[in-house]
Amino acid sequence: MHGNTSGAPNPIAGWRTPAVVLVCGCLISLIGFGPRSALGFFLTPMSSDNGWGREVFALSVAMQTLLYGAAQPFSGALADCFGTVRVVIVGALLYAAGIYMMAHATTPGELYLSSGVVIGFGLSGCSFNLIISSFGKLLPESWRLLSFGLGTASGSFGQFLFSPLGVYLIQAFGWRTTLEIFAGLLLLIIPLAIAVATPRQDEPAQAGATQETGSSQNYKQALSEAFGHRSYILLVLGFFTCGFQLGFVTLHLPSYLVDRGLSAEIGGWTLGVIGLFNIVGAILSGWLGGRMPKRYILSFIYFARAGAVVFLIMLPPSPVVTLLYGAVTGLLWLSSVPPTSGLVALMFGTRWLAMLFGIAFFSHQVGGFLGVYLGGVLFERTGSYDIVWWLSVLFGVISAVINLPIVEKPVARSATAAA
Repeated sequence: MHGNTSGAPNPIAGWRTPAVVLVCGCLISLIGFGPRSALGFFLTPMSSDNGWGREVFALSVAMQTLLYGAAQPFSGALADCFGTVRVVIVGALLYAAGIYMMAHATTPGELYLSSGVVIGFGLSGCSFNLIISSFGKLLPESWRLLSFGLGTASGSFGQFLFSPLGVYLIQAFGWRTTLEIFAGLLLLIIPLAIAVATPRQDEPAQAGATQETGSSQNYKQALSEAFGHRSYILLVLGFFTCGFQLGFVTLHLPSYLVDRGLSAEIGGWTLGVIGLFNIVGAILSGWLGGRMPKRYILSFIYFARAGAVVFLIMLPPSPVVTLLYGAVTGLLWLSSVPPTSGLVALMFGTRWLAMLFGIAFFSHQVGGFLGVYLGGVLFERTGSYDIVWWLSVLFGVISAVINLPIVEKPVARSATAAA
């Protein structure tokens, strides 16, 4: 059998029971995902106060998205080698510093440095990606897929909380003070990180723990194995669409709705509804992933997202249409993460899960970069988001198709290669 034959990963002891690890990890995911998901509400006031076009703010978030993804395989490899806690703490400090610097940015260059570079690298160190990999290493195998779903759903709950909270705080205190408040809240991640600490590579497991097959692989062997695996390549390519759709909607949907005559509050509640419904969608996706082929779940998610976009842009704008779109999209929002991470763990085990899922996430973030940046550029040139919406539909259909041939079984690994 591939993976830990006893069903028990590296043991956790003392106060760090599985429930404590799960709760603290979910809180990190909630706090970490919240501020980033609310950045779209700062686009209009920050651009207006500084005299920028929308492409300036969009480029900063696009840079953030790309660097977040580009750094993710490296932060994942560091977490795999040296343990999660160090990476998460450094990431949280950078993330909070970037949000605070963003509040005081007065030039495009300062915005690119804070929102783009510092937050981008910070996110790679304290995102739900590393939390999911910690769950895979620390929790019993029977908890794995459901914990992946709960960790993802917690990020969605952060979106549900921070979207209307961001709108309220901006209206009550202004966008600069709101960003400073967000920076302070991010520091709560630091004490929580202790609960999800994973062992260093050179730390021996406790007596009686069963080592995972292939756990002696180094990172070069793991990369060579993954990039030579056709199903992994298909999975990585399909994840591009998820990022494109999420990046574009998160940043540009509030402005799109205002352009169509709806209030800013409707945009806030729509993103909030997306986050609320994805709590259900992510948990359901994690639960279903243990009961049916994960490739079918992914194919359905991408195709249904395309259908939801057509529903939104073809019907006359109204709060009802928008909130229905938010509910349907929410069920599909981050529900691609549990089956994607589950497939990586199934194919290759958990030893290099953070790094290999990080590579898939880089593809996701390349898509997010294009969704965010093209949204700003094409709006400035055409006065409309229509081209990007239809690209979102096209990519959704393509990803629905390319996920179907994925083979769901552990990679063939000889005893010699594993040693």
